[in-house]
Amino acid sequence: MNKQKLSVKLNNTPISTSLAYSSVNSELNKGEILSVQNKVLADNNLEENLQSRKTGQNLRVSVINMRNEPLMPTTPRKARILVKRGEASVQNRTPFVIKLKYVTGESKQPLTLGIDSGYKYVGLSIISSTEEVFSGTLTLLERISSRISSKRMYRRLRRSRLWYRESRYNNRKNMKGKFAPSIQHKYETYLKIVKLLKSYFPIVNINIEISSFDINKLKNLKIKNIKYKQGYLEKGYLIRNYLLEKFNRRCVYCNKPSKTLEVEHIIPKSRGGTNSLDNLAIACTKCNRLKGSKTAEEFGFKSIQEQASTFYKSEAFFNNVKKLLMRELKAKETFGYITKYMRIKYNIQKSHINDAFIIAGGLNQKRCMSYNIKQTRRNNRKLQMSRRGLGILVRKKRYKFQKDNLVLYNNKEVYTILGTRNYGRQIIIEDKTINSKKTKIICYNNSFLFSPSYNNGVEV
Repeated sequence: MNKQKLSVKLNNTPISTSLAYSSVNSELNKGEILSVQNKVLADNNLEENLQSRKTGQNLRVSVINMRNEPLMPTTPRKARILVKRGEASVQNRTPFVIKLKYVTGESKQPLTLGIDSGYKYVGLSIISSTEEVFSGTLTLLERISSRISSKRMYRRLRRSRLWYRESRYNNRKNMKGKFAPSIQHKYETYLKIVKLLKSYFPIVNINIEISSFDINKLKNLKIKNIKYKQGYLEKGYLIRNYLLEKFNRRCVYCNKPSKTLEVEHIIPKSRGGTNSLDNLAIACTKCNRLKGSKTAEEFGFKSIQEQASTFYKSEAFFNNVKKLLMRELKAKETFGYITKYMRIKYNIQKSHINDAFIIAGGLNQKRCMSYNIKQTRRNNRKLQMSRRGLGILVRKKRYKFQKDNLVLYNNKEVYTILGTRNYGRQIIIEDKTINSKKTKIICYNNSFLFSPSYNNGVEV
């Protein structure tokens, strides 16, 4: 939701207060008699206002005490009253979190976090003994490898201009025991989202569905003994020699022999391809340049495309991080067949959040509104066009207003920033550009964007 408008009727209430849904029926608000009867004082404020009206499902607002420790979540109405009375302040907007300004008790119920692990999507669900207090589907960031390649290109260009710097090979660190950057990024994302949820909810137990995979067995059911070590590449073969023998020293596209045969990706790495032997072929320089970033099928060679077998990125990722992830999160392991059995037994539809709900131990608890959580980039060095039309430049200065931040415009309207112009002096919102001096930041982008989902339990 990029634009939200405040009602004119909000003159009797500060803008930062009514951030949870206010009922239109005065009979339901006997404890708080509003100055204008039978009217909604906020047709903006936060996703919570829209969620509770459209879904009718259970909704809870996270609460933290004066020491920034999580307490049991409360209802939107109670949160609105606390903020209005000045007994609490708004700590975060998406998801909505309030911070108490007075000393309170520390009684808590044990909450359990269920994680339906995945390579692209992660299901999350937090439950108590009676209800579900949070659920969401996290979409992980992709194209890490291609971004690292772009970073390497800019770094090499920069280093080539600085002749006085030390040799590059002397600056390398010992990478023993480290993950590949793409795996490391996803692993840290798991830790980061769990840490964020634990700061909002008093989570005691963590259950996660994660498994190990025998990739060689997935490729070939008959593989055994020494073949596990050798794989498809026989002992003593180099990759290039193996491909030359496989394709009879001819270009796979024009079928002509050439002295300049190159190793080529059937599915380009920028399109999700890998360096596995099944995705490599031999092509002449001319065909390789003409193919570019197309797949073999798009280039007109469907038969070559069929040779590229299924990639096992997700299986390799879980094989690498399983033990370390379980140890870092101190989580209990469960398995997919158990989740499937419980889902069928209780007639629950297949989805990431429903699987996470079952993994957490949910059965008859009251369900809540779910979130679509999107991971975003927070880097401050981005490409921008030169004002004089000289081409693309790398922006080194950090602007005050960043993409995906929430801003208040003219003290009336809330917008999501889509971009900046004129060295950060102007910001782009929806279909227009406004002066940044007339806006005020009310929420920063914290790597995770939460938006309400109105199709709970349905896989899209």
